[in-house]
Amino acid sequence: MHATSSPKNIVVGLSGGVDSSVTAYLLKEAGHHVHGVFMQNWEDDNNDEYCSIKEDSLDAMAVADIIGIDIDIVNFAAQYKDKVFAYFLQEYQAGRTPNPDVLCNAEIKFKCFLDYAIAQGADVIATGHYARKEVRGGIHYLLKGLDQNKDQSYFLYRLQPHQLERAIFPLGDLEKPEVRRLAAEARLPTAAKKDSTGICFIGERPFREFLQKYLPTNNGNMVTPEGKIVGEHVGLMFYTIGQRKGLGIGGAGEPWFVAGKNLAANELIVVQGHNHPLLFTDTLVMNDLSFTLPERPAEGRYSCKTRYRMADAPCSLKYLDNDTIELTFDEPQWAVTPGQSAVLYNGEICLGGGVIMRTDKPLIISK
Repeated sequence: MHATSSPKNIVVGLSGGVDSSVTAYLLKEAGHHVHGVFMQNWEDDNNDEYCSIKEDSLDAMAVADIIGIDIDIVNFAAQYKDKVFAYFLQEYQAGRTPNPDVLCNAEIKFKCFLDYAIAQGADVIATGHYARKEVRGGIHYLLKGLDQNKDQSYFLYRLQPHQLERAIFPLGDLEKPEVRRLAAEARLPTAAKKDSTGICFIGERPFREFLQKYLPTNNGNMVTPEGKIVGEHVGLMFYTIGQRKGLGIGGAGEPWFVAGKNLAANELIVVQGHNHPLLFTDTLVMNDLSFTLPERPAEGRYSCKTRYRMADAPCSLKYLDNDTIELTFDEPQWAVTPGQSAVLYNGEICLGGGVIMRTDKPLIISK
């Protein structure tokens, strides 16, 4: 990032990881007025062995000290519990598989944090996401990050135009190894720190044990589509469409996969073989729509991701009503999962998307 003739007041979300550390470093080097914020958004059990809040906050403060910027520790735990975690539990209880990272970005990082930063006099906020932004004719476009392996535009699809206008992504043109090299060069303590993969702001912990603290479990049968009992599940909420690991079904033949859930009968529907027809979807219906541009996309041809890091899948878009879209894929898609996000692209441009309600397969049979 080159020096700038018009320094801005930029507040950076410092998470204690290498990406946000390098984001703050690059902006400071470019001559901007940079201020760090560490967000503490989880308090229920932040003293246990899986919660890294203390370690992360110390790393964020050490980075701020080395770069030479001030840092605030800000608590959005109440908002997180109300806006993100309550939804997370509600979706699991309904048999779906939510994506908390998507909601976390929309409700916490680009709402609570953005409002806080603007109140502190920020022109824009910056995060360590691997995504890009371009302004064309006064319109702010969200683009894929150049590093195909790290592109995080999928998680940012719920950003509204007014949020995009006040956000920048300095790592969008960089690849991950370059980011680590810059961190090592700047002697940042996070240079070799491994990437976090846990639930947004909650951390890495045994998922089953964690969810059991908040939701009642109810064992039941694993059945084939024909109704044959082949095993026992430990609670429908612990399984997701396409899951192979942890089913514990013995016997010969191809591996077993989760293909659906019957909530009414408390049954987990399982099939044998990665290529079983029940695991493939031709169409999906999504609602809870959100778009990154002032005008929503017209009906027509686009590409779509139904999970992070999948190849773009060509599809046709049709509105069923004002808040419901049907996507029809050129090729059947594997393990499309209700509760996850379907994100639309026009080439490099992330247009937005919605939450998958259902597909042409009866994946979630409600009570």
